[in-house]
Amino acid sequence: MIKSLTFVFILFVTACTTEESTSNKQDYLRWVGDIEYNPAFDDPNFELCNGDSSVNQYFHFEQGLQYEGEKKAIIEKFKNKYEPVQSSESGLVRIRFIVNCKGKTDRFRIIAMDNEFNEKEFNSKITSQLLTITKQLNGWRILPNIQEARDYYQYLIFKIDKGNIIEILP
Repeated sequence: MIKSLTFVFILFVTACTTEESTSNKQDYLRWVGDIEYNPAFDDPNFELCNGDSSVNQYFHFEQGLQYEGEKKAIIEKFKNKYEPVQSSESGLVRIRFIVNCKGKTDRFRIIAMDNEFNEKEFNSKITSQLLTITKQLNGWRILPNIQEARDYYQYLIFKIDKGNIIEILP
């Protein structure tokens, strides 16, 4: 009898715990790195043509960098606009964002790391310039689909050495 009551009690506690954990279940993003709208720094007028669940990852379309004039044009823009910062900081700064079906961009996110791939925060004189210039790039191509143009993720990675851009990827 005691074993039966103990078993029923354990089942009851387990059921309550399971019910509680499923009611607090978080919704996860579709893909690692999906960028959700954040009213603190995203443009409320930026529209995705096909919704958040249809933004294509850059590796889905296998067409390389989608910018008028390609990588050479992007390098030229940064060469003309970026002012090197006197700094001992080196590493990588990645800016990831969405290009919508009209070629407009928003939802910019920055992540940076040192040369040992440890996350770090760069001097804001470096990152604010990189972000400003990236936001000013206005030659993003529209990716046609069979029925309609697509929204897609894009990124730029900047190799920084002592405050200077030494390479832009991809």
